[in-house]
Amino acid sequence: MLCLSGVVTVVALTSMAPDDPGFKNVKVLPKTLTDQQLHGVMREWSMSLGVRCDFCHAANAAGKGLDFASDAKPEKDMARHMFKMMNKINSKYFQAKKDSLGMVMKSGINCYTCHRGESHPEVKLPEMKRPGPGAGGPGGPPPGGAGAPPPGAPGTPPKQ
Repeated sequence: MLCLSGVVTVVALTSMAPDDPGFKNVKVLPKTLTDQQLHGVMREWSMSLGVRCDFCHAANAAGKGLDFASDAKPEKDMARHMFKMMNKINSKYFQAKKDSLGMVMKSGINCYTCHRGESHPEVKLPEMKRPGPGAGGPGGPPPGGAGAPPPGAPGTPPKQ
């Protein structure tokens, strides 16, 4: 009887193996991130784009909460592409180094560089304005003789 109860106990304990602590469907971030580190990255992205978690993550099947592993929303895949692009830019142009987790250390650019709190930053060119009258800008007065006449020219006050 004692042997039988021991076998039942061992079988019960081994069948209740703990859930895998790793995150599911993590594709571009290091798989070794802790819960705290992953939430820090997600918070940084959220603040940089001015969005909440449901911008990239779909609702779960029960309708309560989010299914973080789901790829149902295209925004999640776009975030992955943007993250890879940012890392390539930082590596190529800013010689960014990676930390012990494989994350690019703070240098170069990040999400906020372009997004500035906007989920879809506006792409626009600067307005091309001509300088106003008398505004010579670099290099002197504007062409065409506008601006102050040179000293000693007719119509200028005499030297004293």
